[in-house]
Amino acid sequence: MDRSSALKVFESLGSSLRLDLFCLLVQAGDEGCVAGEIADALEIPATNLSFHLKGMLGANLVTVRQEGRFLRYRANVPHMLRVLAFVMENCARAEAGEGACGRLRGHAPGASKAPVATNPPVATNPAV
Repeated sequence: MDRSSALKVFESLGSSLRLDLFCLLVQAGDEGCVAGEIADALEIPATNLSFHLKGMLGANLVTVRQEGRFLRYRANVPHMLRVLAFVMENCARAEAGEGACGRLRGHAPGASKAPVATNPPVATNPAV
């Protein structure tokens, strides 16, 4: 898995419709769904569905197979698992202080940081 492939997946799933579509195909399992079933289930026009499926095919999130006059789509679960493994591996490297995430560690909101040196407060009414 490379960073570019992972980015394509996350960019593709950035659309709520595509996320719903992917979830629908995951739920359909190995049987998958033909385009008409997907369009009916998501209540979208076939042309809109075709646009989104093309993007998901480009990200390797779905597979397609011709069955007579129909195209059957399935979620590419093995690819999604590889993407998740890639992300988790990079998170593990960050824990070890390696890679871009490791360099950012400590700069994220809520991360512990070294205390900032401050000057002691100046007395406004010094005792004489």
